Amino acid sequence: MANSKSVLKIYNFLRRRKEVFRPIKRGRVGFYACGPTVYNYAHIGNLRTYIFEDILRRTLEYAGYRVKHVMNITDIDDKIIAGARSAKKNIDDFSAPYKTAFFGDVKKINILPAWKYPEASGHIPEMVKIAKRLLQKKIAYFAKDGIYFDISKFKSYGRLANPKPGNRKNFAIWKRAKKSEPSWKSPFGPGRPGWHLECSAMSMKYLGAGFDIHAGGVDLLFPHHENEVAQSEGATGKKFVKYFVEGEHLLVNGKKMSKSLGNIFTLRDLERRGFNPLALRYLMLSAHYRSQLNFTWESLRAAEHSLERLYEFVRTLKTLPRSSKPGFKSAQKPGFFPRGKVLTFQKAIFNDLNTPKALAVVHAVMNEYYKNKEKFAARAVLELFYDFDRVLGLGLAGVSQKHPPPGILKLLKEREGARKLGDFKKADKIREKLKKMGWQVNDTGQDSRLV
Repeated sequence: MANSKSVLKIYNFLRRRKEVFRPIKRGRVGFYACGPTVYNYAHIGNLRTYIFEDILRRTLEYAGYRVKHVMNITDIDDKIIAGARSAKKNIDDFSAPYKTAFFGDVKKINILPAWKYPEASGHIPEMVKIAKRLLQKKIAYFAKDGIYFDISKFKSYGRLANPKPGNRKNFAIWKRAKKSEPSWKSPFGPGRPGWHLECSAMSMKYLGAGFDIHAGGVDLLFPHHENEVAQSEGATGKKFVKYFVEGEHLLVNGKKMSKSLGNIFTLRDLERRGFNPLALRYLMLSAHYRSQLNFTWESLRAAEHSLERLYEFVRTLKTLPRSSKPGFKSAQKPGFFPRGKVLTFQKAIFNDLNTPKALAVVHAVMNEYYKNKEKFAARAVLELFYDFDRVLGLGLAGVSQKHPPPGILKLLKEREGARKLGDFKKADKIREKLKKMGWQVNDTGQDSRLV
């Protein structure tokens, strides 16, 4: 657990400033995160958001809070309906493989499982209940194509995102059934919920009418999160969320991702090129979550190289014999160099999740140990790394010398190919590259072995 005197600050979009985090209930946190819309595979921009949300959750737990984390699955959506129609499938069959892929992806990048993963299609009664309440309070009204929320009846509309007047529009909370679309029964006739209503219903069912944190990508701030606030508070009369925390966009080669540019990549694309999925996580942590991050293949390679340095350091520490030198508990006492690093790490991560500075601390510990290895126990530093990794989630505890990551194996295979072709200059360059990444190559006849 972190130092009890540590103060966690997070940037609250409701007030556009960093604030000391104070939960509604002492020691407990209700945390809702917008999850995937399962009409396709999650792209790396989506994954950046999920990683930042995971860091937030890990930081809260590191600070000693008990976190009730809910992440929704949007399985009713215009894109899902269109995709299912094109594939000539029902929406459940169409979205099923993308749900499975999502859970596989988040596991590979070491995202902790949420407490609940509610699906929109399983919460229609809760959505109908909110719609009925809004109609009763005359904040919503019937139209030809469904039920709409009247923003003029909600005086604080716009306080979250502050949209321009021309963008402030009444929005659908229930859509009347169309012949070509799936629908559900309701007191208003068959239809389907609006996207915003889905999140209000699921978050409040599991976390209550007022909870601590709502997180997502900054692109969801308006209209999605703004409309969630309006309909939730309009229905309950209570404050919906205390802190809105939003992550910035990911760019690819300096541009927004789009199909026309062909720059939308998934985790599968990275794996096909031989990258360790956790290299993507490392890259995401190298920038602050509220700053835009530019993804390039070169930056991903650099991230994998930095991650490999950490892995090799952990491998080295694991192979050293245990000694009588101070362990992790002593390392946190005055007089031992890691103590200051622990406090610096906590200061960084508790200052609005400053992961770049936190990573810098990790590398500083590694470098300082190499300078002072005769003075300090390896196990103290190893345990310190494991403690840091409770927040960073880079898989340091699972590092094994027997299982090189995919990127390293790809380089080894490339080198073996060069040797067979007689291109020894290229083979030597790859050997040096592997050496810099912490891997020694031993050649045995036609084969090579990593040490």
